[in-house]
Amino acid sequence: MKRFVIIGASGSGKTWLGNELAARTRYLYLELDAIFWQEDWTPRPKDEMETAVAAVIEADRWIIDGNYGSLVQPMVLQAADTVVWLDLPRWRVMTAITRRTIDRGLRRRELWNGNRESLRNILRWEPEDNIIRWAWVKHPEYRRQYAAMAADPRHAHLEWVRLRSRRQVDCWLDRVAPKH
Repeated sequence: MKRFVIIGASGSGKTWLGNELAARTRYLYLELDAIFWQEDWTPRPKDEMETAVAAVIEADRWIIDGNYGSLVQPMVLQAADTVVWLDLPRWRVMTAITRRTIDRGLRRRELWNGNRESLRNILRWEPEDNIIRWAWVKHPEYRRQYAAMAADPRHAHLEWVRLRSRRQVDCWLDRVAPKH
C-alpha cells in the first residue's frame, strides 16, 4: 500500500485520517478541499484541479483525501492502490459535522485560502450552502455510490478498506502505520 485515497461523507474524518496517516508514513498528502476551494469559496476549474492532482499522483507514495467524483476521482482511482472508505453511521457523521461546523464558525478558523465557515450557513436550507445539511443528504448517496464502485470490475486493481466505526479506523491505522 503506497497510494491511498480516503473517501466518505463530509464529517466522516477523511482529513483527520489523511493527516494522521501522512504524519506516520511521511507520504505526500493532498486534501482535495484545499485545492478546490479558492478565495471567497470560488471553485477551482476542472483543468486546474486535474493539473494539481496529476502532480501528486506522479509521486511513488501519496495520500489523497476527498470525493470530487466528477472532477478528479477517476484519475485518482486509476493511480491508487488502496481506497479507504470511511463508512461511519449517519448519526456519528452528523454529530461530528455539527460539532466541527459550530466550532469553526465560533472560532472563525481559516480553512483554505482565506475561507471560513459561517454560522449563518447553518440556517440555510440548500445543501450547497449548509455543510450539515449536505452531510445529511449525501450520506446515503455516498454509501450507494461507493458500494457500487467497490463492486465495479474497473476498480478490481484496488484494495478496498471499508471502515464503519472510529474503533475500526484506529485499529486499521495502527496496523498499517504504527505510531513511532
